[in-house]
Amino acid sequence: METKIPIKIPGNLRSNFQGYNQILRFINALSSVRGSEIIIDFKLVNFIEANLSAVLGVAFEILESNGNKVKLINLQSQVETILRKNELLTFYGYLPTIDYHQTTLPYKKFVPNNAEGFNDYIAQYLLAKTEFPSHSEALGKEILRNIFEIFENARTHGDCEYIHTCGQFFPNREMKPLHFTIVDKGVNIQENVNKFLNEQLSAVEAIVWAMKKGNTTKTGGQPGGLGLNVIFEFIKLNNGKIHIISADGFYEFNKGEVETYKLNSPFYGTIVNICFNLNDKSYYSLKSESISDDIIF
Repeated sequence: METKIPIKIPGNLRSNFQGYNQILRFINALSSVRGSEIIIDFKLVNFIEANLSAVLGVAFEILESNGNKVKLINLQSQVETILRKNELLTFYGYLPTIDYHQTTLPYKKFVPNNAEGFNDYIAQYLLAKTEFPSHSEALGKEILRNIFEIFENARTHGDCEYIHTCGQFFPNREMKPLHFTIVDKGVNIQENVNKFLNEQLSAVEAIVWAMKKGNTTKTGGQPGGLGLNVIFEFIKLNNGKIHIISADGFYEFNKGEVETYKLNSPFYGTIVNICFNLNDKSYYSLKSESISDDIIF
């Protein structure tokens, strides 16, 4: 008889240190479970920032790859609605529902060789959004290229089956933030950086190293780091923020300032969450309408 293992999500899920820790805690708690039905109880969750569907999707993938079945129960109506709009729940027997207000970027799982599909997703659901800050065509291409570098990094270094992505727009908040999240469960930043440098850096130290302009574990003259140079400069001017989670390292770039923490529960992959401020009336362009890391507005 198949063992049934119930587990409760302890509360609301937001894109912050506490929210990531909550999801990662239950992943690690169940990491050794095999061949069981895992019943995930959402009774205590009456709000979720739906871009975290990318993290939940990876959590469920990890559980299922260990031969488990995942069942979701006690979804509050507002949580069920948003997760049907972004289509996460369609993988678990729910019908999709129309997102009339177009606040969701749908949950997608991309195989690593589907670069074209990922680029099309970014162009359609992120850069083409009418509320996205005005920018030149050349800058739009650079933002697309930078975000694709995150996908490319997961593909070349991550050794993962899928790359998960999702997003959520909050038009009623003061900054009208749009969260865009990319997750893979492959080799993490700490492992890659330490192998490349032959060092024993902590996860936070490894992320900080990888975020410095010019640092890369790639070889053969390929552009490096996580490919976020333009994004970092844009986010700084835009008053947005970036989260990077890998192993037990948490890194936040917010309004030009960096804060780092050690997670209570590690994630043996990488999460990148970019939060764009869509209440931004500035116009952005490159200093030169050719490839450059410098942005003016």
